[in-house]
Amino acid sequence: MQKLKLHGFNNLTKSLSFCIYDICYANTKAERDGYIAYIDEQYNANRLTEILSKTCSIIGASILSIARQDYEPQGASVTMLVSEELIDPRDIDTSEHPGPLPSSLIAHLDTSHICVHTYPESHPAGGLCTFRADIEVSTCGVISPLKALNYLIHKLESDIVTIDYRVRGFTRDINGIKHFMDHEINSIQNFMSEDMKAMHDMMDVNVYQENIFHTKMLLKKFDLRHYLFNSKLEDLGAQEHKRITNLLWKEMREIYYGQNIPSIS
Repeated sequence: MQKLKLHGFNNLTKSLSFCIYDICYANTKAERDGYIAYIDEQYNANRLTEILSKTCSIIGASILSIARQDYEPQGASVTMLVSEELIDPRDIDTSEHPGPLPSSLIAHLDTSHICVHTYPESHPAGGLCTFRADIEVSTCGVISPLKALNYLIHKLESDIVTIDYRVRGFTRDINGIKHFMDHEINSIQNFMSEDMKAMHDMMDVNVYQENIFHTKMLLKKFDLRHYLFNSKLEDLGAQEHKRITNLLWKEMREIYYGQNIPSIS
């Protein structure tokens, strides 16, 4: 793709936001309360600040300010204003392909932001617990935050992911012509690694004329032993094993499709 010669700075705003869901089964109220407490401690505001600070370091951004907050009874938020570090635009790859993993990830940001909010919760009686993290990376400049997608999803293991990417505003070339997009994109999926695509079922809803892209991801299969909080797989009978597996699959599909699914007796 031929590079644009711009008049002044690139004024396009590129926003990547996604929800990451992690599902767990906790048999008793005490176990459900224990799961919520565990998640709340693992992803408190201090821990989230460390994660986002590392992300900023990896993508080549400088932190301007940090706002963080823990909530009662659970949950936390962290927002960082960030600015770009100097990167030669000639060294930036804007082609549509999976972004690099943590060891070599860079980005081009200017007075932009990265934020995360967490929402741990549990079913009042059904044994199900969910942890949701909302993450947003907004950048101004020549590179899309989609280049950070592989790192962020690999960093936070998940069962369901919903991703939105949008390019807003316009920038002018040296002849005064407005440009509403400065890089090629047909699907968010094209920025994901092959192992990630192999693990998930995916669905796109894209509005190309509005520069809006949406992808949903659902894990294809799982090992039940990784979804039991303070319980052991070998302690479950065959019927209980099947019941919990079906319960988890139903919960995942309801989140993926965004609607409640009637139980079949």
